[in-house]
Parts: sequence; structure tokens; C-alpha cells
Amino acid sequence: MEDIVYYNELYDLYGGLLTDTQKKYFEDYYFHNLSFSEMAENYGVSRNAAFKQIHIVTDKLEEYERVLQLKKKKEEILLI
Repeated sequence: MEDIVYYNELYDLYGGLLTDTQKKYFEDYYFHNLSFSEMAENYGVSRNAAFKQIHIVTDKLEEYERVLQLKKKKEEILLI
């Protein structure tokens, strides 16, 4: 559950930096709670390709946070 909240926060901050396809995969998995199999069927790809796309997107979001640290700065400002 913590991962879902964490990645949603990163998506709110950095989602604009993702491609449209990456946004669709992320939203289907984290917002619409689709399984990898369901996403694979929707996009006409293998289950493994859908799994890989989610990991690519979450890795990018983590990298953006590592470099830009907007989430960390926001939390410092809000004193969370």
C-alpha cells in the first residue's frame, strides 16, 4: 500500500515528464487497478511487456525524484 501512495505522489509531481503511453500504463495499473494480463490484452502486448513498462515508468519516477527532489522539498516545507 505504501508503494501505491509513494508512486502516486511521484506521478503527481513528475507525470508531465512521461510519454502518453507511459501515462496510460501507469494510470491503468495504479489508478484503474488493472492486472498485467488485462493491460496486455488491452494493448495487444505480452504480459511481460506490460510488467516491464510499469517498472520502466516507476524507475523513471524514482530517478526524477533522485535528481529533482521535489517530493522531499515539499515534505520539508510542509514539515511532514
